[in-house]
Amino acid sequence: MPVLDFPAIIYVMGTSGSGKSTIGEALAKKLPIGYAFIDGDHFHPPENREKMAKGIPLNDADRLPWLCAIHDHAQAHKKLVVACSALKSTYRAILRENLDAFFVFLKVDREILKQRMESRVGHFISPTLLDSQLATLEHPKDEPNFLIVQNNGELAVDRLVEEIIERIDERGNE
Repeated sequence: MPVLDFPAIIYVMGTSGSGKSTIGEALAKKLPIGYAFIDGDHFHPPENREKMAKGIPLNDADRLPWLCAIHDHAQAHKKLVVACSALKSTYRAILRENLDAFFVFLKVDREILKQRMESRVGHFISPTLLDSQLATLEHPKDEPNFLIVQNNGELAVDRLVEEIIERIDERGNE
């Protein structure tokens, strides 16, 4: 696995329940060049967490300080894998600004997302927000540096991570 010229920041994106944290953490561990993992959820202010726990969707004004905090952290700490929903193209533009960034979109069927969200214990995001997140989601197209990976659970985490690394590496060698 060459992995010599990888992007400095790899955002693992998708809706809640898509596997961002699981895949992102495994990806950071698998990359042999010192990547760290951060979960973007940790950058939400308490007000955002309270809203989501009550099933109230966030709006753009709620998300902007959160996105800026993630971006600033990424800019200060190169070689990161970041789990972040990055649902809209404008959000991804904020996250990639002046960074060597790459996005891995974890695409998951709605029913599987619902099952995953309902089975989680202790997560602050209410399963009632799934439809809102799916309505907000803008699939990346015609955006630089991204790939789409289906994550319905057919592949083990390790195998999916290997596929992601191979696909990012192939794009770097085109």
